[in-house]
Amino acid sequence: QVQLVESGGGLVQAGGSLRLSCAASKRTFSNYNLAWFRQAPGKEREFVAAITWSGGSTSYADSVKSRFAISRDNAKNTMYLQMNDLKPEDTAVYYCGLRLNYREATLYRSWNEYLYWGQGTQVTVSS
Repeated sequence: QVQLVESGGGLVQAGGSLRLSCAASKRTFSNYNLAWFRQAPGKEREFVAAITWSGGSTSYADSVKSRFAISRDNAKNTMYLQMNDLKPEDTAVYYCGLRLNYREATLYRSWNEYLYWGQGTQVTVSS
């Protein structure tokens, strides 16, 4: 069983920045791919960014590319999402997900490819 805990959300003005963190309970976190998704009220959960187990490969949704950066520190069992130039349309609950396939090279953008999820952290961007 893996527990994921997101933190770092909050209220920020448009153009501002936030850094989200996703801390994992399991030491073997470093062997698995991770992703960030978000869900706004009344909308489906959508892909934001993903990163391979080693951190060597990343993938981004077009809507956040060049503004967001995903990274991970396997020594700390933590993944990050640096969000810059935030827009009101970025407002959502942000979730981290872990895909339980050992040292996988492929990054997936569908939420149902990820087995474990955190409880989410709210990001609100005011205009």
